[in-house]
Amino acid sequence: MAFPDTRPRRLRRTPALRRLVRETTLSPDNFIFPLFVCPGTGVRREISSLPGQFHFSVDALAREAEEIAKLGIPGVILFGLPSKKDEVGSEAWHQEGVVQKAIRALKKAVPELTVAVDACFCEYTTHGHCGVMTDGQLDNDATLENLGRAALSYARAGADIIAPSGMLDGFVGFLREGLDEDNFDHVAILAYAAKYASAYYGPFRAAADSTPAFGDRHGYQMDPANVREAMREVALDVEEGADIVMVKPALAYLDVISEVRNEFDLPIAAYNVSGEYAMLKAAAEKGWIDHDRTMLETLLSMRRAGADMILTYHAKEAARLLRAG
Repeated sequence: MAFPDTRPRRLRRTPALRRLVRETTLSPDNFIFPLFVCPGTGVRREISSLPGQFHFSVDALAREAEEIAKLGIPGVILFGLPSKKDEVGSEAWHQEGVVQKAIRALKKAVPELTVAVDACFCEYTTHGHCGVMTDGQLDNDATLENLGRAALSYARAGADIIAPSGMLDGFVGFLREGLDEDNFDHVAILAYAAKYASAYYGPFRAAADSTPAFGDRHGYQMDPANVREAMREVALDVEEGADIVMVKPALAYLDVISEVRNEFDLPIAAYNVSGEYAMLKAAAEKGWIDHDRTMLETLLSMRRAGADMILTYHAKEAARLLRAG
């Protein structure tokens, strides 16, 4: 009987050997933690569709931000629940809006924390769509004008990163030009470059009160069947000046992340979205999976596919486990 000359198992024999040959790493440095900001005072209200996540009032954010920073997580991304909505989402660019106040509060409490802001209108409009609606359709260019107003208000409040998420044509170039003209050339743009019309967003829409009142978003978000289209979208955003490009969702689109990684050398973000988070929590509650192992394996798969950073609701619990070794 011939014995094998090559024995790959040698390098899997001990934990130390496995660490020495590990190809992909996962660290708190890779995480951006989403935060939902709401009106009021003293609010820290758990979100029923996202167990372990909360709506925070601005005054409650400081303690949360301090904990996030102590865990070694370098950044957060803000989503706002306005005090009022209208047809165009004008509260999004109000200088005393809930997100603008939150940016200033975070920068005062934890100056070293990177603050990104999701720039979209679905939470702010009465109809729940991502901008101005004309004859039942999203008006791309009218929405760009409002997006520019919102981005400048976030930059003036002190945001480090603006993250336009509406999948509007030309949104990166429009924002880059507007920010630069207003002397905010230091503010980065994280483009939701390949954002799919996904069923995985359900828990987020409940959390952000952003479900469309009519129709759907298939006319501006991408068809889940398409990869080549994603590459065209990413290329356009890169040409227009994006500093970081993102694929959303992450888990069902690892192939897209990999394709983008192979083609572009910009930093790549992946959004580990609400449905991915909620499914894992539900399965763990049933006792069907080991929550912590599955969570870390899931996040590692996104890094392995090529993501440099991961927007994830798991950030705090993952950081604790990783720091504990």
